[in-house]
Amino acid sequence: MGSYPAEKIRNVALVGHGGSGKTTLAEALLHLAGVTTRIGRVEDGTTVCDYDPEEQRRGFSLGLAVVPFEWKGHKINLIDTPGYADFVGDVHAALRVADLAVFVVSAVEGVEVQTEVAWRLAADLGLPRMVFVNKLDRERASFERTLDQLRERFGAGVAPLELPIGEEAAFRGVADLLTDTAWLYDGGIATHGEIPDEMEPLEHQVHDNLVEGIVVADDELLEKYLEGEAPSFEQLEHTLAVGVDEATVFPVVCGSAVARVAVDRLADFICEIGPSPLERPPSTVRAGDTEVAVTPDAAGEPLAFVFKTVADQFVGHISLFRVLSGTVRADDHLVNPRSGATERLHGLFLVRGHAQEPVTEVVAGDIGAVSKLAATLTGDTLAPKGKPVTVEPIHFPPAQLSVAIKAATQADEDKLGAALHRLLDEDPALEVAREEETHQTVLRGQGETHLAIALGRLKEKFGVTVTTEDVRVPYRETITQRAEAEGRHKKQSGGHGQFGVCTITVEPLERGGGFEFVDKIVGGAISRSYIPAVHKGIEEAMQRGGVFGYPVVDVRVELIDGKEHSVDSSEMAFKTAGRLALRNALEKAGPVLLEPVSRLEVTVPAELQGDVMGDLNARRGRVQGSEPAGDGEQVVTASVPSSELARYATDLRSLTGGRGRFTATHDRYDVLPAHLVDAVRLEVAEE
Repeated sequence: MGSYPAEKIRNVALVGHGGSGKTTLAEALLHLAGVTTRIGRVEDGTTVCDYDPEEQRRGFSLGLAVVPFEWKGHKINLIDTPGYADFVGDVHAALRVADLAVFVVSAVEGVEVQTEVAWRLAADLGLPRMVFVNKLDRERASFERTLDQLRERFGAGVAPLELPIGEEAAFRGVADLLTDTAWLYDGGIATHGEIPDEMEPLEHQVHDNLVEGIVVADDELLEKYLEGEAPSFEQLEHTLAVGVDEATVFPVVCGSAVARVAVDRLADFICEIGPSPLERPPSTVRAGDTEVAVTPDAAGEPLAFVFKTVADQFVGHISLFRVLSGTVRADDHLVNPRSGATERLHGLFLVRGHAQEPVTEVVAGDIGAVSKLAATLTGDTLAPKGKPVTVEPIHFPPAQLSVAIKAATQADEDKLGAALHRLLDEDPALEVAREEETHQTVLRGQGETHLAIALGRLKEKFGVTVTTEDVRVPYRETITQRAEAEGRHKKQSGGHGQFGVCTITVEPLERGGGFEFVDKIVGGAISRSYIPAVHKGIEEAMQRGGVFGYPVVDVRVELIDGKEHSVDSSEMAFKTAGRLALRNALEKAGPVLLEPVSRLEVTVPAELQGDVMGDLNARRGRVQGSEPAGDGEQVVTASVPSSELARYATDLRSLTGGRGRFTATHDRYDVLPAHLVDAVRLEVAEE
C-alpha cells in the first residue's frame, strides 16, 4: 500500500454494542476493496480483525484491530473495536486517534447500552459521528424503529441519508435521499436506478426534510432555497460534510454487512463527507507549561502518539501509533519525554489485523506500527530530540472488579512480576497492586470476562499459571475504653536468663489518630536504654494483630512502670514484655473491629435511581444524596462498607442493564456491627 497525503486519509473507528456486526462490516469492506477474497466469518474464526486465538474461541472482539484499505483514491484506516463493556478501554484508545466514529447499530436489537457509552465518549471528544444501521435483512429488523431510537437517544442532529428498499428477507437496496435515486443489490453487485414507485411519496417527503435540515446550516444556501432555487448535490454534500466535521449533524445510512447491501455506499460516504486529518482541529501538545497546536503537516517535525501496545511473543512489543506531524521514517531517533529514552524506530510497518506490511515512512495523519521500543507504552508521545512535547495520555476507565492472584508454583512466582508488567503494557485498562495489609497481589479490571481473559493470557502468552482467591478486606482493630495491664517476660534456661516487666495504660484516640507512645517512667524503674525496646515491641504487636487478628490503630499507650534485673534484663526481654503488655491491655479495653467504608458515586438513568438506592441500602450503605448529571442521568452519592462492594460492578451491570457506572474511593473506617464480628473472626481463623 502506497503513501497517501493527509487530505486523502480517513481514520475511522467502528464502534457499537457487541453483536451489532462491526467486525463483519469491517470484513465486508475489506472484501469489497479487494483486500480479501471472501468475507471472513466471526463464527468460524476466519476474520482479519479477530486474529487472537481467544477471540476466535469466544467469537467476539477482545481488543481493537487496525485494518487499512484503499477506496477510490483514499486510504481508510479502519479501527474495529470491541463491543462488550469489559473491553471499553480499547474504545477509549481508538476514539483518541480517529477522525470519525461510525456507530454500527443492529436494526433488530436497536440502540443498545454500549452504543450509548461509546456515543458519550465520542461526544466528550467532540468527534464527528455517523451511523450504519446493519442487519436490515434479518427477521424483525426495522429501520423506522431504530431511527426513532437514535433520535430519542442522540437528538435532532440524527439525519437519515438513505431509506431501505424492502424489509427483512426482501431487503434489497437503499434509496439515496440526496440524489433521489436507488441502489439495488444482487449478490453484492449494485445497480443504480430509479426509486421504486411504491416508495416515491415517502422518499420525496424525507428528501425534502433532509434538504431543509442541511441548508439551514448555510445562510447563503438557505436564502437561495427559500427563493425556490434547489441546491445541487455538490452543495448539499459540502454543507453536510461541514456539519459532520463540526459534530452537529450525524448522518444515518443503512444496509447489511452479511448480504453486502450498501456496504460500498458506506465507504463512499466515509470518503465524501468524512473528515480528513486536515479538517479536524489541530492536536494540542504540551511543552512544559505551554500548550502548542500541531497540524498534520508532512513537512513538519516528526511527532507521534502511541495508542496501543501489543505484546508479541516473537518480536516483543508492537506499538501502534498515529503521526500527528511530520513524516516518521524507518531508523529515525525520537525521544519519549515520559521515560526520557531515545527510541530508534527499527522496522516500521502497517498492520492489517495480525499481518504486517513493511514501509519506509508514515506521514502525518496516518497510522503505523513499530516493534521493539524499549521504554515506550500506550499513551506515550514520540517527539524530536531537544523538543520534549507531550500529548495528553489516554484516560482509561477506572477498574471495577478485583481478584487476588497467587503464583501456582515457585517457577511461576519467579516469572509473575515480569508477566504482569507485560500484561499491563498491553492492556492499560488493567491494574495490579500489592496490598501490604492483606499480603495479596490484586488484579483489577472492568469485569469478570476482562479478568478471565487477562488470567488466560498470563498462562498462554507468558507461561505463568496463577490461582485466584477473594480479595480480603483490610479490617482493623481499636479500643473503646481505658485499661491498664502488665507484661511480664521471665525465662531461665541456664546461664543468663531473660527478664523484663512493664506496665502500660491504653486509651482510644479519635478515628484516624494512629498511634501515640508516651514514656511516663519515673524514678528509673526501667533504664532509659530499654524504653525504645518496649516501644518497638508494642508497635510490632499492633501490626501483628490484636484480639481479632487485625492491625490495631487509634490507640494511645503510656508506659507507667516496670522492673528490670541487673543481669538478666535485655532489649529483647523488654521488647517481648511490651508485646505481652499490649495484648493483655487490649483484652480489657473493649476491643472492636473497624471496617473500611468507601465513598461511592453511582451514575444511572433517572428512572433507575430508586432501584439503585434500594440496593445500596441493602448493602448497609448510607445514601447521602443525588443530583442531575445531564442526559437524563442522576449521580447517587453514598457511603458503603467496602466488604459489600466486592461484586458491585457485576451486580450494578445486572441491575441497570449495563447503563450504570460508578467510582469508589476509600473514605474512612467505621465500627463493624457486632452481629458480623463472628464471621470476620472465622475468616481470620481459616487463613
